[in-house]
Amino acid sequence: MIFSSVSLTPILSNSWIASRLWTPNWRNGVFSSLTLVHTFASSGSRLLKNKNHYKRLVLSCCSRSFSCQATALSHTNSNSHAVSSNGQLSYGRLLPCPLENSPPRVEHLVVTKEGPVLEYICKALDLPPLYVEDLIQFGAVYYALVCPKPPPTASPEQIKVYEEVTDPSVLRKRASIKGKTVREAQKTFRVTRPDEIVEAGTYLRVHVHPKRFPRCYHIDWKSRIVAVTDNYVVLDKPAGTSVGGTTDNIEESCATFATRALGFSAPLQTTHQIDNCTEGCVVLARSKEYCSVFHGKIREKKVKKLYLALAAAPVPVGILTHYMRPINMAPRLVSEDFVKGWLLCQLEVLECKRIPWPRSEIQSRYNLADCGWALKDFAYECQINLLTGRTHQIRAQLAACSAPLVGDSMYMPAAIAEMVSPGSNPFGKNKKLCTNENDRSLTIDEWIAQHGKEPSVAVGLQACQISWDDGKHCYGAGSPWWR
Repeated sequence: MIFSSVSLTPILSNSWIASRLWTPNWRNGVFSSLTLVHTFASSGSRLLKNKNHYKRLVLSCCSRSFSCQATALSHTNSNSHAVSSNGQLSYGRLLPCPLENSPPRVEHLVVTKEGPVLEYICKALDLPPLYVEDLIQFGAVYYALVCPKPPPTASPEQIKVYEEVTDPSVLRKRASIKGKTVREAQKTFRVTRPDEIVEAGTYLRVHVHPKRFPRCYHIDWKSRIVAVTDNYVVLDKPAGTSVGGTTDNIEESCATFATRALGFSAPLQTTHQIDNCTEGCVVLARSKEYCSVFHGKIREKKVKKLYLALAAAPVPVGILTHYMRPINMAPRLVSEDFVKGWLLCQLEVLECKRIPWPRSEIQSRYNLADCGWALKDFAYECQINLLTGRTHQIRAQLAACSAPLVGDSMYMPAAIAEMVSPGSNPFGKNKKLCTNENDRSLTIDEWIAQHGKEPSVAVGLQACQISWDDGKHCYGAGSPWWR
C-alpha cells in the first residue's frame, strides 16, 4: 500500500506536545543497534504472530539516516515464550533491553491518505514493521483526530499545512469528528493496535526512542511484594524503575511486572507515584474502583508517608517549609520565601543520624553518580514525614538546605554551586537583587543550568512506610539500599 505523508515534526518540535523529548539534530547522531522489547505483559502478545524463521534481521533506512538491527532465534512462533520463576516473560525474538537510552526522538505526522496505522508509520518514517509494532505495544504512538495548533515559531509553509487540514470546510466532511469541538478533536489518545485505520487528517505522534528501564529485567519481583489483598497490592518498588510507566513506555513498569509476577489477569493500576530513582512502598490497585477510592484518601489527606533520606550533610530536625515553582518541568525550583502562585512544600524531619558513607561497591551496584561532593566519610540518614506531596519535593528541599541526597546528580551540582558561589540560587538565602525582569530571567536560567541530569538508577531516598485510615493499614519496605 502506498501512502503519502506530511511531517509536522518541524512545526511541533518546539511545542508543548514535543515537550522536553524533542532533539532537533537527531539525524546527525550515530545510533547503535536498537531493540525494544525484552518481555511484554500479555502472554498472548500479538507481536509473536509472525511464524517465519528469523536468524538475523537487519533493516537499514538510509533515507533518514536511521538504522535498526534486531537479532532473533530460529523457529520463533506464537508459542515461543515462557514464564520464568520470577514472573518474567522470556522472548527469543528480540534482543535484551539496551543498557542505555538512545537520544530522544519524537516525530509528528498528519495522515494524508487513509490506511492501517502500522503501514502508514513504517512508510512515513522508514521504520521496520516489527519495530513499529513494538512502539505501539509500548504505548509510544498517539493520535488525535485533528492536528494541534502549531507554535508561533512555525514557518508560513508549516502554518499553511495546518490551516489546510483544519479548514472548517475540510473538517465538516469528516464524520469522525461530527458533534465534537475542534479542541475535543485535538485531544490525543494512545494507538493500541497496529491494524487500526487512520483517516486522512489524523495527527500522529511517534516516540521513536522510548525511555527504557533495563533494571526491570534484573529484579526478583515476587520478593518485592509486601502485601496482597482483594483490593490492592503493596510493592517495595526498586530504584531505577517507573511505578506506572512513562508517556512512551507503559510496558517496563512496576505495575506491569508485578501483575505478571502475581499471575493476575487484570493489570494492576497506579494509585500514586514516587520518583524513578526512589525505592520503597507503593500501592497498586486491583480495580478501577479501588484506584478511585485510594485517590480519594490521598485528597482527604488520610494517607501518611514516611521516608528515609540519605543526605550528604546534616539536616535540622523539625518542619522545613519552601515554595515550589508551579512549572511541570525538572529541575523543580524552590524558594525559602513566599512567592505568589508557588506551591507550599512542607516536610518534617523526625530524626537525623550520622552513618558511614556508602561503600564503593554499593555505589557501583546502584550506579550512583559522584557529583563532586568533597566530604565522603559520613552521610546523614533522616527520617522524614512528608506533609505535602510534590514531585521531587524531598530532593529539592534538602538540596536548598545544602544537604542534597547522596547520588542526586540533578540537585547536588546546584547545591555545590551555591556553596561555592553564594548567591547563585536566585531563591536562596543569599539571593542577589535583580534590577529588571531580563536580569532576573537570565539569573533563573543560569541557576537551572547548574542542575545536572536525572539519576540513572538510585538516590538516597526510600519510601519506607505507607499507612492510611489512621494506621488501620500500615506497610513497611525492606532495608534501604545503602544499609
